[in-house]
Amino acid sequence: MVAGKFAVVVVLISLCQSVLAATLADTVKQIKPAVVGVGLVAPLATVSHQLKGTGFVIGNGKYVVTNTHVIDMQVPEDVKYQRTVFAGHGKKGQILPVQKIYRDEEHDLAILEIPTALPALPLYNENDPIPDGTDIAVTGFPIGGVLGLYPATHKGIVAAYTPNIIAAKNTSQISEQFLQRLRNPFMVYQLDVVAYPGNSGSPVYRADTKEVFAVVNKVFVKETKESAITRPSGITYAIPASHISALARKHNIPLQ
Repeated sequence: MVAGKFAVVVVLISLCQSVLAATLADTVKQIKPAVVGVGLVAPLATVSHQLKGTGFVIGNGKYVVTNTHVIDMQVPEDVKYQRTVFAGHGKKGQILPVQKIYRDEEHDLAILEIPTALPALPLYNENDPIPDGTDIAVTGFPIGGVLGLYPATHKGIVAAYTPNIIAAKNTSQISEQFLQRLRNPFMVYQLDVVAYPGNSGSPVYRADTKEVFAVVNKVFVKETKESAITRPSGITYAIPASHISALARKHNIPLQ
């Protein structure tokens, strides 16, 4: 009798896992067309097309969300370049110039305006945070241009909803802004999911819906920057989508 009950439980767990996998697969198909690369085009540089991070489309299709640290890439002063959104996948891509940038430096967010409408994603607009343990996924370009314009998806869970406090490694990092963040930290999601530097700006969404509830903004690195690729920690932080909505409202950017 016990063995029979155990078998039923195993079957139910297997069915739940199959349903979740099918749901996530369907969700990813809807997510991918709205995920774009963010970088620059510098015709006279050694590498003319440079993918620096990830973004995703919102609103009427002409606005892309990413991180400010993605668009503030280091470029030699003598190199002329255009900030660019790379849309499409593989060899069927579009290069769209960034026409305007709306920034929220405090939350490491930027909304980029582009000339052509692309498929867009809805934002989670509830006040309550996504509960710990919720199945989630992240889609983006984990290793940037190394893999080309092929978005990859990683799944995980929400590990915690926690204050955005990262200890300074040395006294040179302690500034007035740093102290202000310590006094008034905002909340971020800690995710148990493998992500890489190129995932900055990637949408974070529930496995059973395409509503974006957060944006990847940093990956915890255990040792060196290089080890983020070879030995990822599996700890990722993401900014709640409520800050995207606030930035959009500030600049009258339509979200529908």
